[in-house]
Amino acid sequence: MQRIKESRSLSFLVVTMVYVAAAAAGTAFFLKLPFEYWLNLLIADIAATVVVFAFSVIFGNASVYDPYWSVQPIVIVTAFALSARLTSARALLIVAIWFWGVRLTANWAYTFGGLNHQDWRYTMLREKTGKFYFAVNFFGIHLFPTLIVYACVLPAVVVFRHETVSNIGSVVFFLMSVGSVVLQTISDTQMHRFRRQKTGGLINDGLWKNSRHPNYLGEILMWWGVALSAVSVMPSYWFLCAGALANTLMFLFVSIPMAERRQGEKPGFAEYKSRTRMLLPVPKAIARDAAAPKRS
Repeated sequence: MQRIKESRSLSFLVVTMVYVAAAAAGTAFFLKLPFEYWLNLLIADIAATVVVFAFSVIFGNASVYDPYWSVQPIVIVTAFALSARLTSARALLIVAIWFWGVRLTANWAYTFGGLNHQDWRYTMLREKTGKFYFAVNFFGIHLFPTLIVYACVLPAVVVFRHETVSNIGSVVFFLMSVGSVVLQTISDTQMHRFRRQKTGGLINDGLWKNSRHPNYLGEILMWWGVALSAVSVMPSYWFLCAGALANTLMFLFVSIPMAERRQGEKPGFAEYKSRTRMLLPVPKAIARDAAAPKRS
């Protein structure tokens, strides 16, 4: 076990096998269940999460779950795409989700240090919750994000279950999703470059000069793009925006506050926070000037 955890290549192999097993379990549940497709998918998604959770317990590392966020949507949309006729609206969603998922999974793979390394947030939760960590691990670290991303990808699934074609709205929101992936790519690349320099402290250039979380902004915009793209071709399904809203609230009230508490331990964070925006990579002075009424 320890040999596997210390080897990055063996850890990759193990995680890959875990996700193959999770996909198989999810597929089996989806095909056997007698309910509506959205409920079958939800139960199958939870079953796959349970498989991943079991292995995270076996290896004592909740980061086994980390790639689930980006792998799950690819698997789901691909499965539904194989059973539906390809239309322009569906094609746009496939491209957007594959572009996002491959990019984010590649970013995870680049930063993956092996099963000896666990996300600092999970370690913090384990230290703080003690004997309750098992429940926190399952419901908070595994199940909660699964439900969020399920709700985010559901609009695309519904498009695959209805005959739709693209319109100007779906194209605009497709471009929004693609742009959000570009935003994430740039911000993550800048962060990786900063960390390689090993100077410590706070990143203070590129998108991060004016935004404390440009990568999170990209993640938020990605799923609003998917949801609004679906609603643009199925206006009566406006409630499908609930997933994008839940995702936004998760970042605003969970992910960002947690990250900022950690960043707050670094010298200079208070000053950095006072001159930057939480999400939008726009200088505060420029934003104020743009908003100020012009005098004739």
